[in-house]
Amino acid sequence: MASSNTPYHHGDLPTALVRAAIELLEENGATELSLRAAARRAGVSTAAPYRHFADRDALLSAVAAVGFRDLATDLIAASETPRTAEDFSAIALAYVRFALDRPGLFRSMFAEPCDPTSPERIAATTAIHDYVRSVVRQAFPQADEEALATAMWSLVHGLAFLYLNGKFDAGAPGELTERVRATVFAFLATSLPTDTGAAG
Repeated sequence: MASSNTPYHHGDLPTALVRAAIELLEENGATELSLRAAARRAGVSTAAPYRHFADRDALLSAVAAVGFRDLATDLIAASETPRTAEDFSAIALAYVRFALDRPGLFRSMFAEPCDPTSPERIAATTAIHDYVRSVVRQAFPQADEEALATAMWSLVHGLAFLYLNGKFDAGAPGELTERVRATVFAFLATSLPTDTGAAG
């Protein structure tokens, strides 16, 4: 570990600290995460993080921002302009798989305190909200956009935590895909066609 008078050699220390924090979250959960622990993982002095992050909440805000950006990327890759139940099923499955693949990061994004004034975190969470609202607006032009977006997010978020907490078995062959798909289809049964063509 670098001593307090040894200059760090990272070209981008904030990014290195966030990366280190994410690694620690995945290994040990949020209870073991601190600025000092992130500094040790990044190989810099324990004083170095304070040049960029005021406290643990500020570091967690930067971590959450990364998580929300990565989650948005996965959701858009699953279906950028969903129209059918199959499309929405793909998005829901991407959401749940993100939670299962990166549980420490996912839990910290929603369960840990963050700096509510962090521009980076606000921008990342706003992008997720805007995406959810936009797909609802396009697929359900007559619906209450905000209410339906909240309902859909709550549905997939609940599924994610049911799997994370072991209430459903994600390891059983085909179980995850079939359950998420069936749940989304049930939710959308009266609103969208179930084929892969455009809704009309």
